[in-house]
Amino acid sequence: MKSIIGKTLLGLSIAALASCGGPDAEKQEETAVEIKVESRVPEWAKSANIYEVNVRQYTPEGTLNAFAKDLPRLAEMGVDILWFMPIQPIGVKNRKESEEDYGSFYSIKNYTEVNPDLGTMEDFKVIVDKAHDLGMYVVLDWVANHSAWDHEWTISNPEFYTSDSTGASPIVPIDNEGGATDWTDVADLNYDNSEMRQAMVDEMKFWLTETGIDGFRCDVAGFVPNDFWYDAVPQLKEIKDDIFMLAEWEDPAHMKVFNMNYGWHMHHVMNHVAKGDTSAKAFEVYAEINDSLYGDDDIRMFFITNHDENSWNGTVKERMGEAGETYFVLATTFGKGMPLIYSGQEMGLDHRLSFFGKDTIKWHKPEMVEFYKKSLALKHKNPALWNGKYGAPMQMGEADNDNVLVYARELNGNEVVVFINFSDAPQNFNYKTIAAGEYSEWYSGVKQNLTESGAMELGGFEYKVFTKNNL
Repeated sequence: MKSIIGKTLLGLSIAALASCGGPDAEKQEETAVEIKVESRVPEWAKSANIYEVNVRQYTPEGTLNAFAKDLPRLAEMGVDILWFMPIQPIGVKNRKESEEDYGSFYSIKNYTEVNPDLGTMEDFKVIVDKAHDLGMYVVLDWVANHSAWDHEWTISNPEFYTSDSTGASPIVPIDNEGGATDWTDVADLNYDNSEMRQAMVDEMKFWLTETGIDGFRCDVAGFVPNDFWYDAVPQLKEIKDDIFMLAEWEDPAHMKVFNMNYGWHMHHVMNHVAKGDTSAKAFEVYAEINDSLYGDDDIRMFFITNHDENSWNGTVKERMGEAGETYFVLATTFGKGMPLIYSGQEMGLDHRLSFFGKDTIKWHKPEMVEFYKKSLALKHKNPALWNGKYGAPMQMGEADNDNVLVYARELNGNEVVVFINFSDAPQNFNYKTIAAGEYSEWYSGVKQNLTESGAMELGGFEYKVFTKNNL
């Protein structure tokens, strides 16, 4: 569904701007280091990234089987977690476009079936098994807040749906201020009904037991009462204790049971910096806010695009110009963050994909894949960048230039020191950071001696990521 930003974080942003399967041999070699950590993050996800799969738009066929052919390519690129947008049947009643259109993925007619336009349940099980064999993990988008108007519950269990003041039911979803949303193609579920709550948990359990997926990305998690998640996730962990849970929301309270939530605030700072509305210093303010709200084991999902941003707010090029790679380096290395790649991003997706219709991705810049492969390998190979308590906290540096950001992470001799120029013009600056000694610049391989303070020049939108490894 279209994203909603938590009021608290949005206000802060405005103020600031004023296990099934296992890793394959290659990934084992990259991450084979024993670190004893007490963490809520599954061990398998300690160095993970996440890739959002839009099955409908991925290929001309728009099917699970057609997508499956790309699994080896994604594994070779270094993808760890495959997040599938909803694959269940889509409701027809009250579709926003027309009954002939494909409809919204987030209008689910049956939680425990596969949309026949995409394939079959067996097709999906094959994908899960193959992904596991390739060292990847699978999470499924879960829409707990609402269903399609023609879900069977609307007939068999009308009490599962919210009523308005006149007793009419179902109704469109209600926001957290009590107002009606414009999501007219879906019906609001009633979380005052305990039977509905348990039915929802049971539907989630189905996917764990029947397909072997590794977790869930939970759509508009903040529209669902927190106590539902507090009750549901422990039940899910009784089936698979190392599941990975992602909340589409930005509420620290979710982190009691979720492993990661959306970095919407960070994303909007990125967009404002890219537009020139504020300077790179806004990221320093964001880091302070983030550290004050989240613990060392809380992962934020950082991204330069996703299905909502692409369809509703513009392509990476529209929002960030030629600086897409620059901002992805930030997403990969910035504190407490896990980078997201959206379908097509790794080959220069520069088209706003239709949200409701068929609109096949054009894979037109394969030369970009090497950059993404290199970026994902950086996170795999340097424990300082690992997730949750497995990694290191971020230490902000100093730069006497408002266009430049300097920060570092260090863990047991593993270091990453990052310099980024967010301007399209070359910048000279003096810096201070924790660096000392000889480093390798990750993307070029060039060796360079760094000192804790010094002078540097970066070209337009240039980034330098200096690393030391002590594996």
